[in-house]
Amino acid sequence: MKKLLLLLIASSLVVPLASSAQRKTKPRARSTAPLYNSNTREATLKNQLSNALRMAQGGQYEAAANNLFTLSRRSELAAERPQIKYILGTMLMELKLNQTAAFQFVDVIRTKHPKYSKLAIEKLSIVADTLGDDTILNYAISRVDLNDFPSNLRDMINYRLGEIKLRNREFRQSAELFGKVSFGSSYYFQALYNKGLAELEENQPSLAIGTFNKMLDARRKAPVTDTNKVAAQMGLARALYQKQDWEASIEAYAQVPRDTLMWHDAVFEQSWAMLRAARFRSALSNFQTLHSAYYEDFYMPESLLLRAIVYLYICKYDEMEKVLSLFEKTYGPVRAKIGDFLKSTNEASAFYAEIEKAHYMKTTDKSSNLRLPYIVLRNVLDQGDVKRSMHYLDKLNQEKARVESNPAFRASPLGQYALKILANRGKNTKFAVGDMVKAHLLNMRVELRDLYEQAGFIRYEMITGRKESIKKKISGKDIEQIDENIDRQFYIQNGYEYYPFQGEYWLDEVGNYHYLGKQSCE
Repeated sequence: MKKLLLLLIASSLVVPLASSAQRKTKPRARSTAPLYNSNTREATLKNQLSNALRMAQGGQYEAAANNLFTLSRRSELAAERPQIKYILGTMLMELKLNQTAAFQFVDVIRTKHPKYSKLAIEKLSIVADTLGDDTILNYAISRVDLNDFPSNLRDMINYRLGEIKLRNREFRQSAELFGKVSFGSSYYFQALYNKGLAELEENQPSLAIGTFNKMLDARRKAPVTDTNKVAAQMGLARALYQKQDWEASIEAYAQVPRDTLMWHDAVFEQSWAMLRAARFRSALSNFQTLHSAYYEDFYMPESLLLRAIVYLYICKYDEMEKVLSLFEKTYGPVRAKIGDFLKSTNEASAFYAEIEKAHYMKTTDKSSNLRLPYIVLRNVLDQGDVKRSMHYLDKLNQEKARVESNPAFRASPLGQYALKILANRGKNTKFAVGDMVKAHLLNMRVELRDLYEQAGFIRYEMITGRKESIKKKISGKDIEQIDENIDRQFYIQNGYEYYPFQGEYWLDEVGNYHYLGKQSCE
């Protein structure tokens, strides 16, 4: 593509400007201005454009961009404007000012120039991919037949289109597009993983198992904590769970390495599989990990109810009572604060301000004055749409920093223009993020309401179970219970909990909990 740009620039230097050529072939209209002045001005502009193109060819991107930006606004060069703006956009790409470059390419596309519009679409798709901006990418793709894209861009286009289809819940089309990404592309493994997800959403777990195994096989020699390898392992475990192969899914979840971000989710989801496989003691061992101090910043109300259900299955009503009380103590205030915040404001900026403070806390480990619980905002920050938009905002901030770090460029008309674009895009994105945060909070409020209803049902079952237990005691059919007064440090046999550390909650310790209790309702 760089060779093509140089060729375009070189051809611009030897071929007369189109506007000049056109004016030469037409009868000169009478003008009140002297002919000498008109020719001089035209020649001056032609020289300025030639100089700017020579600067671009010589790698003087900043100087070339400034001159091209000035020339792009001259009415005398209206016919050359698509060419000027296209080359200006490529100069801005070289300066890593992708958002500013995107605006130049959009302007060129709108002119429907037979040559430069198509070239601009290709460039726009590249900067959209770099920025992670779906809006721009959709705009570029909607303007051209995908078969017209150069072969070196088709993997990227198929991958990004697959992402858009996946978000629009068009799973079959999404899987087909991900399947077109070729091996060797930088998008290949992410496309393979997303293909598996789309197949799961299509309720085709067998296909998904094949896709994730293919990915695992391709990453067989990668390190244990390789991101793609771990993601494939997690996807395989989920596919096996969806296929209701509980034992295989438990084993697959167990293969997710502890020192990776997905391990926490793997432990929680493995607990569901253990419950379905009636492996209650194993599930309770997992809950000791999930509810340890190490994960106190995690939002996971469902895991507490799941723990209560496991205790219900083994008739541990006292433990069940403790867990339900912990659920209400922890998530009662959370539910109230979410409700109060939603009632207090409807402004997207207020929602964004809250998530921005949480993002600051998460990335710096410094405290901030939050109106919502941190566990709620941390969960929202991990949602895909919010994460993508925050990443895009980060790209805008990096571009703004590049402009401001160069005082001469910052003071130039192009620098001021770039800062204006970045400010508007940043403002609109923050509003969009605010709306996303509000939507997630509304969903969490509904989810907590449903979970509270489920907690009520579980408590009802607990009371019923206790009544049955009392009846058995009265009739002399009591089951022997674990003596809570006995010092459990000495016991590792069946009937007790075991943890080989004291007061330690590091990541390499939290997975060593073992619950050896026996059920009391046999």
